[in-house]
Amino acid sequence: MDIGAGAGRETQDRPNGAFIHPGYRSGFILVVSLFFIWAIANNFNDILIRQFQKALALDRAEAGLIQFVYYIGYFTMALPAGFVMRRFGYRAGIITGLLLYASGALLFWPAAEVRLYLPFLAALYIIACGAAFLETAANPYVVAFGDPRRASQRLNFAHAFNGLGSVLAPALGGIFIFSGVEHGHEALSSMSPAQLDAFRAAEAGMVQMPYLILAIVVALVALAVAFVPLPAVDTSGGAADSDGKRPGLAGLLRERGLTRAVVAQFFYIGAQVSLWSFFVDYVKETAPAFSEKQAAFLLSGSLVLFMLGRFGGAALMTRHSPARMLSIAAASSIALCALATVLPGYASVAALTLTGLTTAIIFPTIFSLGVRDLGPRASLGASLLIMAIVGGAVLPPLMGLLSQTGLGLRGSLIVPAVSFAIIALYGWRQARRDATAG
Repeated sequence: MDIGAGAGRETQDRPNGAFIHPGYRSGFILVVSLFFIWAIANNFNDILIRQFQKALALDRAEAGLIQFVYYIGYFTMALPAGFVMRRFGYRAGIITGLLLYASGALLFWPAAEVRLYLPFLAALYIIACGAAFLETAANPYVVAFGDPRRASQRLNFAHAFNGLGSVLAPALGGIFIFSGVEHGHEALSSMSPAQLDAFRAAEAGMVQMPYLILAIVVALVALAVAFVPLPAVDTSGGAADSDGKRPGLAGLLRERGLTRAVVAQFFYIGAQVSLWSFFVDYVKETAPAFSEKQAAFLLSGSLVLFMLGRFGGAALMTRHSPARMLSIAAASSIALCALATVLPGYASVAALTLTGLTTAIIFPTIFSLGVRDLGPRASLGASLLIMAIVGGAVLPPLMGLLSQTGLGLRGSLIVPAVSFAIIALYGWRQARRDATAG
């Protein structure tokens, strides 16, 4: 039973064929907004990596810890979020996530005042914990808002707003977080200690107002969720499977299809986050004529391709094997990483930008392949796939570290390239397995 039963009208009545139950339209809008909200936080990190290098005098490896801490938050909160929702319901899980998110965003203000990296990392960890609650709750909860036969349609609709948030976040960050003031190493070296301190303080202060506004908006959404009508869903636990065994972690870990999907998802998230995290730095290093703001807009352009790729991929999957398309998408991403490594200037930037298109279908395809044979154990399997997001904590710092060796940023693209090779192998094996089964 949902903890919010007294706060809003909840009923199991869902007319056949309804995309959204008429009584839950406002609730559906709020739940869909969660997809947008966590996309903003995820993609603001790509801007913060560049901004903190200026404000806190960090190198790339140190700045890469932003993603490490953020995705560790996802990893540590995936299962606790599931337990909270099983005990208290989806409403409680969503509100908990929103309040954690808002609290972390509020902490950006004092962190900018003291200008220490650790408080910023703590704030980002709290935001990530909130986002983990939201992502764990929203994906399965969308199913409950109308006819079960139209659940996939509702989920695709919701994910479109996640794509919209991913597109807008770099542009908004470029406008409201980047100051437009850029100093080279020589200019910084020539500054007096007082001038350098004033510059760093001004850059740190640029994050305060955007995150304060974000905290206020998220807190208002939490208040609305507390009172809006939401559908009731039984979250007391999974039913027994066909062998009479209840869903369990030990049993799931013996499912090769799931464990291979978890590994593939780990490398996908690591590769994608690595590409987005150092996109602005890559553009500035490879094509110095671009300003930081222009590089941020290019990242938004790559994310537009990412959003369009998801729509196009969904349409193509009605005629082509998802596993085969996955292997093709991963192989195409390897090719683009290779081109970005060897091509000059603008051509190299164009190749990196196009990875937004080729990587678009990878996450949802791995996710669906991983849980499709789990039956009633799918919800716990989904939690493990969400935990695989920890790949975003591991690979970006590795790429940042390699970029500071003789390889540079171009050479460090070996990290996402190898990751996509692992995904391509997973997709090829799944396609062969499907062909044999068919």
